[in-house]
Amino acid sequence: MSISTSVLSDLLKSLPYLRPQLYFKASLTALSHAMEDQVLAGTLVQPLVIASFQRERFYRQEAHRYQRLALRSNQIYVLSAPETDFANSSEHYEKVAFDSKDGLSQEWHLVVIADNYATCLVCRENLGSIAKNKQLPELSPNLDIDTARRFEGIWTSERGVSLKAAELLLDRISVYRPELVSKIEEARQRFGIGKPRNHSGAEQVNEYACDIDTDPFVQRLVTYLQASQYKLHKAYRSIAVQARKEQLVNSISTAIRRSLDPREVLQVAAQELGQHLEACRCLIYRAQATDTQAIIEHEFLNPGVLSVRGQTWELEKNSLFRDIVEQGEGVCVSDTLSEPRVTNSPGLSMIAKKFAIRSWLIEPVFYQGRLLGIVELHYCRMPPHECQPGELDLVEAIATQVGAALIQAEAYANLEELNQQLEALDRTRSNLIAITGHELRTPLSTIQVCLESLASEPDMPLELQQIMLNTALSDSERMRKLVQDFLTLSNLESGRVEWHPESLTLQECVDLALSRNRTRSSTEKPPQIKTKIPESLPLIRADGDWLVEVLAKLMDNAFKFTPPQGEITIKAIYNSRQMVEVTVADTGRGIEPNRLEVVFDRFYQEEGALRRTTGGTGLGLAICRQIVNGWGGEIWAESTGKDQGSQFHFTIPIVQSSHEEKRTKVKSK
Repeated sequence: MSISTSVLSDLLKSLPYLRPQLYFKASLTALSHAMEDQVLAGTLVQPLVIASFQRERFYRQEAHRYQRLALRSNQIYVLSAPETDFANSSEHYEKVAFDSKDGLSQEWHLVVIADNYATCLVCRENLGSIAKNKQLPELSPNLDIDTARRFEGIWTSERGVSLKAAELLLDRISVYRPELVSKIEEARQRFGIGKPRNHSGAEQVNEYACDIDTDPFVQRLVTYLQASQYKLHKAYRSIAVQARKEQLVNSISTAIRRSLDPREVLQVAAQELGQHLEACRCLIYRAQATDTQAIIEHEFLNPGVLSVRGQTWELEKNSLFRDIVEQGEGVCVSDTLSEPRVTNSPGLSMIAKKFAIRSWLIEPVFYQGRLLGIVELHYCRMPPHECQPGELDLVEAIATQVGAALIQAEAYANLEELNQQLEALDRTRSNLIAITGHELRTPLSTIQVCLESLASEPDMPLELQQIMLNTALSDSERMRKLVQDFLTLSNLESGRVEWHPESLTLQECVDLALSRNRTRSSTEKPPQIKTKIPESLPLIRADGDWLVEVLAKLMDNAFKFTPPQGEITIKAIYNSRQMVEVTVADTGRGIEPNRLEVVFDRFYQEEGALRRTTGGTGLGLAICRQIVNGWGGEIWAESTGKDQGSQFHFTIPIVQSSHEEKRTKVKSK
């Protein structure tokens, strides 16, 4: 005999007139207790009791009852698949540990046979109910969803059926406990189990069929119990659905509280919603009412379903999206093959076909009447999915949570921007204090020492007096430049500068800037300066004074960081964008690639504010950027790294008519 076969199947084959029924677990528990109570009441003399509990965990709940039953009979057999310590033994009653792969692991049996009484319960678990129950959330312990398990089988008081069930189970016990054969044989002999009757097969069937339960009250009681259990099961299912909805909303709310990253929140929402509603694909993406396109950002996929992440959804001619914007509510398409809004739109038809969308649910994400995004559910299976009211309510609830997440992310981004601005202002304040303190204190100290020396030493040699005066004048000029830079940058940033654009030649402005830088201290040996300004350059249009200021500050910057043996080059080209590009290049200290942009920040210094050796306020390049931006140009820096030199480029608009005249003259030559 194969131990993998079902006892219920063997019983139905042996007695084909039997018709199995469906039972809830609660019903079977009540029937089992009633059968056991008949033995415990002492009305049966030394009965045979065989119980099979599927798994050890189910047996442990009833172990105490079987210890009491063992006091009433020595023919008690309990079967179970071991999970911890359940094993073959004969301590109180006969324990039979069967293989977990045995068909018994899916069945529930209880057989009670006495001299004047017999009843049996033989059921097999309905695996479909198990799959459904696995989808339910964990509820309160008071709401035991285990009672929703359903079984298919036979419960009867027919003696012939009970004897046959006992025979099948005793055969199975003999396989696992061969040492009990003599004890089992004793039970067979006493109750006539397995003995053929002196009738033909047809007569035997009729005899079993006539041996029916004559107690209609018991039958009505079972029917009532089944009906009550069905109502309870429906109530459990309703509560479970509501609990799952609350759990889903709470999980997304928790994600929102846990993370300010909208990508994480939206991915959690797509994953949870897609799984709960058993969609093939769930999408969440940002979209506003005026958008013509949207990029799919967040996606949940079932295995084997084509991904659309990163795809661009066209919204301008999307009739479903337009309906959402106009009506302010979601759209549910049960069958894309028969929906006019899809079939009449080439774009939507292509999407539905390419991504195998058969049913389509689209829910807008609104916040205070403003469209922020879209939630989409795709069903790619047959038959088409009919949207249920509960599903629509759930998707709407999730969309509300998604809207809160997007608004929170938007507010966080604004707060981050404000924080960055505050940090920049704080850095500016700190740098201003440090630099002005250094740049003002040092020359003031020098001027004070020089003047005190001149005042206290009237007999000081004239040569030394001249040195003192020159030093005081030099440092007072340094202070004047510092104050002037502050005022210049303040005026430029506040827009209080009046621009006076005019037609100029670049060479003239370069010469003026060079003459200004020649006034630097004669004690410093300047690097070699080369200019490469083509004569064919068109006239430029800019404010001459400010252009000279830019050139002078860029040259001054190159002087600071280029050694005397180095070289500074000033060149210009016409860059074919109606602009002249000027470059001030040097062979000096160079700039790290990650600092090519920050060098234009206010108060930026290559060295620390209080330990630099080159002096200056760190405002020169910031002033240059403000000036160049004022005439509509661009300024940027290039360098390959430390000690590799640097190049500062800026552009100036040209005078159009002058450019045409220059081109004509070149051609005529």
